[in-house]
Order: sequence, then structure tokens, then C-alpha cells
Amino acid sequence: MSMSDYPSITQFMATRLITFKPDTPINKAIDTIVKKKISGAPVLDDNGQLVGMLSEVDCLKTLLEGPYNKEPSQPGNVGDFMSRSVKTISSGKTILDAAYEFVHAGFKRLPVIENGKLIGQISRSDILRAIQQIRPTITHIPDSWKNRPPVMADHKKSRHSGNS
Repeated sequence: MSMSDYPSITQFMATRLITFKPDTPINKAIDTIVKKKISGAPVLDDNGQLVGMLSEVDCLKTLLEGPYNKEPSQPGNVGDFMSRSVKTISSGKTILDAAYEFVHAGFKRLPVIENGKLIGQISRSDILRAIQQIRPTITHIPDSWKNRPPVMADHKKSRHSGNS
């Protein structure tokens, strides 16, 4: 399988996304995350532009802010807690590209962008589903086996195998 033969991430990404706006109350966002069993969501401004990501860890920070400030904390909005530096992946990329990002950059999910717009989100589990589907076409031959047929080990040969 050559690099270009791998399926596009658009075949496996989620497209019906739960998104938040920066002015969504953080408590409402946490309710949604818990209820929908998601681990985070993209944050879009009024023009539909991706401006951040809200993760479970971002939400946990709400608990830490009050004690540090030594005052009753105002709950705040998504914009106060979201991560603004968002790593995205282009819709032209393959599941191989996404797997590389997940392994080397440690993200759990990547927003998929096409012409500057959010069109979906790809997660680690989406890539695992992709691997399941394409498994029969991935053949991995160890380099040490190339150019020589597998030979039956001596201890597995019987006297009837024709090797005198």
C-alpha cells in the first residue's frame, strides 16, 4: 500500500459535531460534555470560524480557579477556559497522516479544516475503525524475509517431507 493509497480522513471523521461558542457559559458546556459523553468540542465564533477547543482538562480548571483566587469564582464562559492554540488537520490528508499526528503530537482529536472552515473532527478511535476496515489490504513483510521464501524449520520437518 503506497502512501497515497490510504483512505482520506473525510471517510472516517465525525461530521455532526457538538460545538460551543466563546460566550457559552462554562457550566452549560460541562453539562453537554457529560451528557453527550464527549471528551471535548470545537469552539466557533459567530462567523463559524474555529477559535478554540474546549477539552475535559480545560473544564477541570474551573474547579482550580476558585481556591487559587481565594474568592467565590464567577463560573465564566467557554472563552475563558478554552485552548486557543488549536492544531488542525486539512481535509486533504489521509488516515496515515492523522495517525502520525496522534502518535507524535499526543492529541486525542483534530478538527478537520477545508478552505478555512471546520467540516469535521477526526479522533484516535476513528483511525482505529479505519484500520479495522482496511486491515486485509495492509500487508507488512519484515525486511528480513524479502527475496527469500519462508523455509520450514528443521525441527518441524518429518522424515516424510522429502529432505534426506
